[in-house]
Amino acid sequence: MALTNFGTLSAGQLTAWSRDFWQVARNLSFVNQFAGSGQNAMIQRITELTKNEKGTKAIITLLADMTGDGVTGDNTLEGNEEALRAYDLTIELDQLRFANRIAGRLTDQKTVVNFREQSRDALAYAMADRMDQLAFLTLSGIAYTHKTNGGLRTTSGTTGLELVDLEFASDVSAPTTNRHLRVDVAGGTSTLAAGDTTAVTADDKIAYRDIVNLKAFAKDSFIRGLRGAGNDEVFHMFVTPQQMADLKLDSDFLANVRNAGVRGPANGLFAGTSSLMVDGVMIREFRHVFDTSGATTGNSGNAGAAGYKWGANANVVGARALFCGAQALAMADIGNPEVVEDTFDYSNQAGISIGKIFGLRKPKYNSDYNGGVEDFGVICLDTAQ
Repeated sequence: MALTNFGTLSAGQLTAWSRDFWQVARNLSFVNQFAGSGQNAMIQRITELTKNEKGTKAIITLLADMTGDGVTGDNTLEGNEEALRAYDLTIELDQLRFANRIAGRLTDQKTVVNFREQSRDALAYAMADRMDQLAFLTLSGIAYTHKTNGGLRTTSGTTGLELVDLEFASDVSAPTTNRHLRVDVAGGTSTLAAGDTTAVTADDKIAYRDIVNLKAFAKDSFIRGLRGAGNDEVFHMFVTPQQMADLKLDSDFLANVRNAGVRGPANGLFAGTSSLMVDGVMIREFRHVFDTSGATTGNSGNAGAAGYKWGANANVVGARALFCGAQALAMADIGNPEVVEDTFDYSNQAGISIGKIFGLRKPKYNSDYNGGVEDFGVICLDTAQ
């Protein structure tokens, strides 16, 4: 195969190739299917920058419900207006880049792989996968020093080579008090308790009743769902593959899905689908939902420490399911990615790089329900798996 000729792409072709790359990356990204520009999206995408006194920023606005009861009859309304309470949240921006580089002209001649096309697919998958990981770590309140399997990421010692170096990494925050729950089966019946990773036991596996109770808790806590057909509220719940397996082995969950679904091979249980609708909650299985399968097994002295399993003795494989309503996550998605093609070593080596400017943040607001600052649209549910 002839050496890829990087000089044949015009500026217009490079722009088109950049858009093509981003389309591939978006199609590969799991979280992208839940992103939208309006307030009825689980992930609100901000595509324009807003100018304020501190410069140009990516800002998401959360609007609190009105608390007044209005003015009755012919009583004077003027002077009794209620001010709208808007909470502006700034999303820090940073750039994430990936690059491929071939060994040289001879290597390229020996292969039948089209370097540009193969590189596009590889770079698109890498970008989509890291954005998925970052989104789920942000929603879970887990620092970017962790992998989504609970293990700690390898540190390089060089600034800029780790996800924790991203500008918005410092905005990752643990679940707020009333948005952090766990499954507790200590009494023989599964109930919801206050979140505490050191209190999780191997028996605390997710069940159908937990989904029902969690939805009721979310509505009582004024977490707004996504408006669907018939103006009904729908929530999304993300679980690990093992949590989904635990649900499918729960008799109540199994009966609910089996009786509500269509008969025959098209039934979700027979089809092996990774998403099932239960009680107005779409249960979705995804590999990057946080768990501790890759974390270190410790002892009581390691309970609650970063990089260790859960439980009083740091030996329980746990998982953090995410129950999400509207505006659970804010994502700044600024412009198309930048594609740069270059040559090195007297044009003997060719390389392609992709850079994307974006940012992520979990919105918080001052809750009228409990008077404190709470995560706006997500509840974390810790279980064993």
